[in-house]
Amino acid sequence: MGACHYSARPMAPDLRELHLADLHERAAAAGVPGYRKLGREELIEALDDADTTAAVPPRREAEAAEGDRAEADTDELEVVVEATALDDAQTPVELGAAGPEGGDERGEPSPTDEVRGVLDQTRQGYGFLRLDGLAPSDGDVYISAAQVRRCELRPGDEVAGPARQPRRGERHPALVHVDEVNGEEPVTEERPDFDSLAPVLPERRIGLDRPDADLLARAVDLLTPLAFGQRILVRAATRSGRTTLLRSLARAAVAEGDEVRVIVALVDERPEEATAWREALPVAEFAIATADFAAAEQVRVTALALERARRLAEGGVDVVLICDSLSRLAFAAGDGAEVRRLFGSGRNLAGGGSLTVIATVLSDAHDEGEADRAVATTESALLVLDPELAAAGVYPALRAAECRVSNEEALRAPEELEAARRLRSLLADLRSSDAAALLRERIEATPSNAALLADL
Repeated sequence: MGACHYSARPMAPDLRELHLADLHERAAAAGVPGYRKLGREELIEALDDADTTAAVPPRREAEAAEGDRAEADTDELEVVVEATALDDAQTPVELGAAGPEGGDERGEPSPTDEVRGVLDQTRQGYGFLRLDGLAPSDGDVYISAAQVRRCELRPGDEVAGPARQPRRGERHPALVHVDEVNGEEPVTEERPDFDSLAPVLPERRIGLDRPDADLLARAVDLLTPLAFGQRILVRAATRSGRTTLLRSLARAAVAEGDEVRVIVALVDERPEEATAWREALPVAEFAIATADFAAAEQVRVTALALERARRLAEGGVDVVLICDSLSRLAFAAGDGAEVRRLFGSGRNLAGGGSLTVIATVLSDAHDEGEADRAVATTESALLVLDPELAAAGVYPALRAAECRVSNEEALRAPEELEAARRLRSLLADLRSSDAAALLRERIEATPSNAALLADL
């Protein structure tokens, strides 16, 4: 595979150390259009793209010593290591580093720490590696637009490499070069693209009827068998047991093994609830936008969770993305566009890989039904929770008659399908509370759903 190698170019002073007036002088000399309207970061990236080596204009003597240090300190500048000088199997691609050891022109190495994080890209092209979950944190690592562009990185990619500590005036460490992308050597060859992969009907069931499965997971399996690549909508109200249901389904997905990845996106959630989620599901990835986040930041964090899931799925991984809730996402975004994109991304991909979306809509949310309208008729499985049953302590608090699944014929053997239909018909003739009580009684009286259905 072809790695990201680039031809050598002259070293120049670190643009980040220059005064804004000096940057404007360089931009004018390089012919950068509209440079006076660009922000500092945008201006630096534009100069980097222009590859200018224009001289810095004369500066006051008081700035001379500072300039000399800037000219020697070149960690952020592109360097090229010829392909003949490196062993691709052992040596990382140098992107944004000043030499093979990430040092300065005098050969003095700069101290670095190995980091691994998920790329959150800005509109300006540069980005940050999120190191602690998918939400912003103080330890996140800056990655330049040049590195993103030349390694053809996408939002949601997991990127690894050494990072140097922030210099004066910088808030974040900066990535020196890219060692790995999604666990492999960075390449410039064409990668699969999520939107270009053909979606096919979900046919591989998620194991909800394991020996260690809880009652709620077994109830869902009886009413609406779940499969990889489905769009699973959970209609609920506050205090109807949706968190218990979501965690039950998440644990079932984790039990499938290391080949299944679980990502949990919590929107406008209480901080203590976020902590409880982490403790309950330590192996999952989390995108947590608590109630103290600004609305735009809540949307951004959730969008990164989706991009992370899409990168994994297009790489052949089975991903389960849990979002609680679409209603709060719609309220934060101001419309249903983000909701449609997230929920609509659920699919089984031809050739391997899938993205299963399990998401809630709240009947008593502030979005006034925007989320429900955005996903109407697009779900492949529907689970409906009853707040009155939950309040009365009836468990599982599912409205059995309203739960449904598409393409059930492909998920069940003919005998199982007929028995499941008989069970649903029996439950449909009962009040919700009686149906839930009967379902629980049957589950507790049998070791498995297969045994329960065989008795019908």
